[in-house]
Amino acid sequence: MIASRAWIASRHASPTANCCQRHHAPSALLRDGHRGQNLAFYLDRLTHCFSVSHYGGYILKKVTEPISLAGSQLGKVRHVCAFFNNNEEEYRVLLPFIKNGFECGDKAVHVVNPDQRHDHLQRLAAAGIDHAAAEQSGQFELKINTEAYLRDGRFDQDRMLAAFEQMASGNAKGGFPLSRICCRMDWAVEDQSYVDDLVEFESRVNDVWRRHDDAVICTYQLSKFGGGTVMDIMRTHPMIIIGGILYHNPFFVPAEIFLSELRERRARRTVSPAAAA
Repeated sequence: MIASRAWIASRHASPTANCCQRHHAPSALLRDGHRGQNLAFYLDRLTHCFSVSHYGGYILKKVTEPISLAGSQLGKVRHVCAFFNNNEEEYRVLLPFIKNGFECGDKAVHVVNPDQRHDHLQRLAAAGIDHAAAEQSGQFELKINTEAYLRDGRFDQDRMLAAFEQMASGNAKGGFPLSRICCRMDWAVEDQSYVDDLVEFESRVNDVWRRHDDAVICTYQLSKFGGGTVMDIMRTHPMIIIGGILYHNPFFVPAEIFLSELRERRARRTVSPAAAA
């Protein structure tokens, strides 16, 4: 069940002109200590309100079987933002998806925090995954997020778009049917400029993933990101995991609309100090 562009536009034009107006605005749901539970409830209500037959022009190169993830199925649209309260919740939700990928012969690319590598490998082993053999065969790659995203100490969107394009199943070496890519996004909180660029990048990278069959999970710890950032991240991913459940994301905004809005927002931010002076 998916929200159309027209519905998204109508929310901006008239916040009361929808069947879920009786529920709290999502930004309000981010202000207390129960973000995951509140957002999960809100998304559940929205996905019962709306259903359309298309989703932002997403067309894959080939038809593949749905993938089980977080109590639901990933169909044609596979760029997911996943919000978690802690590591235990994250691994509880994602490990079955990860293990199934190894069993299906899919490529696994995991991007983790610098201090997370040892713990991540231990959790894979505890789940019955022979990560050493998979790494030797080329099925498994483990990357450090600061090295992957912040080469030379800066985040270069164009370089990362090219890197993911090369990593995508249609271009990658090894003959794997598709890739299951899990990226831990904590690196962005080190600098506000990283957050701003990350939001733009998450919108732009949809153009890569809509042309490939790969499943891409971007994981965010709710305690590390502000409410405004969480809302922007939600709006750049067509699928979302919240409260441990996968949903079609009714807040998703196609890149051509979101990036235009982002440019206008930045322009206002630049003009405001000058106006105040």
